Amino acid sequence: MSQKNMWEIEEKYYAQGLKLICGVDEAGRGPLAGPVCAAAVILPEHVDIPGLDDSKKLSDKRRRELFPIIKEKAVAYGIAFADHSEIDEINILQASLLAMERAIEQLAVRPEYALIDGNREKNFGIPVETVVHGDSLSASIAAASILAKVTRDDYMVELAQKYPEYGFEIHKGYGTKAHYAALQLHGPCPFHRRSFLKKLYGQK
Repeated sequence: MSQKNMWEIEEKYYAQGLKLICGVDEAGRGPLAGPVCAAAVILPEHVDIPGLDDSKKLSDKRRRELFPIIKEKAVAYGIAFADHSEIDEINILQASLLAMERAIEQLAVRPEYALIDGNREKNFGIPVETVVHGDSLSASIAAASILAKVTRDDYMVELAQKYPEYGFEIHKGYGTKAHYAALQLHGPCPFHRRSFLKKLYGQK
């Protein structure tokens, strides 16, 4: 998708006189271990970031090339986590929204409007629009998706150094065959999401 199309949603609000449009996205809702990470990004109007797209469509190398560019060019950005214990306590949806709220609160500039990836929202204290597949449709959300994905991946690589038997550096906590095999052999580590492992261990 071209850069031009990625600005269509933001343009709707620029036309209303709003300039500080914040894109918000998360990474890590599906994994069996580790936190969920969210990012909030306010980009300058029509800033040129070649190759900006949904993080899932980009290679790890390309995401890492864009990561510092986004941070450098952003008006403001915030990155935040909700950890495995919070996920178990309040469920993954609420934990994702909590991480988003924390990321928004980290912004050095108060956004006038927020574009949230997905179809769920909470009261973030600012007007919001939810955008299904927003990371493919909005430059601001795409930027947030890249910051969240790279940050969470790095977290899981660090966690792999502490718990090398699980292969976190490879699958980032997702439920691959190798990950399930490691769980069967070693059991869960302290950073596994117990609420995601109930079926595996026959728990109710």
